[in-house]
Amino acid sequence: MGKSAGKKVVKNEEGDDCDGWWWLVHKNIGASFLCIAVFAFLVRVAVSFHPYSGAGNPPKYGDYEAQRHWMEITLNLPAKEWYRNSTTNDLNYWGLDYPPLTAYQSYVHGLFLRSFHPESVSLFTSRGHESYFGKLLMRWTVLSSDILFLFPAVFCFLVVYYTGRGRRSDIAWLIAMILLNPCLILIDHGHFQYNCISLGLTIGAVAAILSDKELVACVLFSLALNHKQMSAYFAPAFFSHLLGKCLRRRNPILEVSKLGLVVVGTFAIVWWPYLHSMDSFLGVLSRLAPFERGLYEDYVANFWCTTSVLIKWKRLFTIKSMKLLSFWATILTCLPSMIQQIWNPSNLGFLYGLLNSSFSFYLFSFQVHEKSILLPLLPASLLALEEPFHFRWLTHYALLSMFPLMCRDKLILPYVALFALFYLLYHAPGGREDTRKRQSPSTLRSFMLSFLVLCSLFLHLVYITLHPPDKYPFLFEAVIMLLCFSQFILLTVYTNAKQWMLLKHSTLMDKDKKLV
Repeated sequence: MGKSAGKKVVKNEEGDDCDGWWWLVHKNIGASFLCIAVFAFLVRVAVSFHPYSGAGNPPKYGDYEAQRHWMEITLNLPAKEWYRNSTTNDLNYWGLDYPPLTAYQSYVHGLFLRSFHPESVSLFTSRGHESYFGKLLMRWTVLSSDILFLFPAVFCFLVVYYTGRGRRSDIAWLIAMILLNPCLILIDHGHFQYNCISLGLTIGAVAAILSDKELVACVLFSLALNHKQMSAYFAPAFFSHLLGKCLRRRNPILEVSKLGLVVVGTFAIVWWPYLHSMDSFLGVLSRLAPFERGLYEDYVANFWCTTSVLIKWKRLFTIKSMKLLSFWATILTCLPSMIQQIWNPSNLGFLYGLLNSSFSFYLFSFQVHEKSILLPLLPASLLALEEPFHFRWLTHYALLSMFPLMCRDKLILPYVALFALFYLLYHAPGGREDTRKRQSPSTLRSFMLSFLVLCSLFLHLVYITLHPPDKYPFLFEAVIMLLCFSQFILLTVYTNAKQWMLLKHSTLMDKDKKLV
């Protein structure tokens, strides 16, 4: 067993054995993380002083009011009434439509608000509450969620995956890319949501898998699913990777059974208040699948919305038919990535699998919102050292795809500031662009990339300065959607191909070992 027992031991750049603690102390990674985390926190605070979704826009306001209303409901009604329509809980007014863990989170945050500002969460009378002090308290609930969930999870991922690998400047650059992701900051701390919790739990699950703690990973990912059902975007990657690893062990049926029991047990604990009757269970479940909203929301840059310019899906097919069509389209586009991981599971392949499966859901699943681009962005940021250019390209067009939403929320100033900050950090001296020597792109490729960037910048200006024709009021949104969709499709094809190339690399390594 020796010193490697029970902990990760790798070779550092000098060839000596090292573990996570050696790496943190001698490479000053802990200090770098702390400094960047403090700066990322201050950036979040700065964005928090700007408007939020639905500010001053009665009668239903926006996502800010939805989150506050859930605190009001969970505080003042018993758990069995949270998802049930009644005289005290009108589901047409921002009814809960996320899994029970979100409801529990709302309850905890509601306790916090009631301790300092009870009128902001009082039943009925707090509807549309928009006091400045209430806003500060609400903003703090998101900031504290980042500190408690996202930041520690990112730290664990770095220790597990990058111990002994890469220069300190590379790791510091990666920390900045993850913690200062402009899209997540704008949505959570500008628009107002709690994606940091489900994404933090997902990163924690990824770190657990990379450190061979599959049971812990199942608990964490089950909690992520029970916080936001959109975490299912990552489910095919988790399933295929864990199945591939189990099939290579002595007793695969036992291994799969253990994982399944942990998942079922975690779900049972979270859903316990709603398991006393089938009606109660199905009532909550129906709230999590709002098919009545339609195939997509607004002008989201996915397949269905983009092709609807030519093919009127909503007119040609019923909701039931579209559910089946989108389901099979999503599964079929996920399948190559899943097969690769079942066939040859690996840590790097798992990260690519997360990206590919989340892209499949974003592009082809039912009921996609523009904010859902945060899910493909998560694994893309974890892979930023492997794919720096493609991470930058995805972030650029993810921001563009969210620009109409930011304009509606009056968040143009923080949008521009974070856009600029992202590029400054990305091209910072000593960053990944300096440490990786790449072949110069061809003249044609450089021209095309420059042209696409100029198009995106031009669309920003057009959107905020010109009015569309009366006959086509959403013309600019449609053009932004078409441009972003084209880039997302190209990135999806590339990352799927890159994942399958890992299989070829693995085969070559096996041949080399046999020769030795």
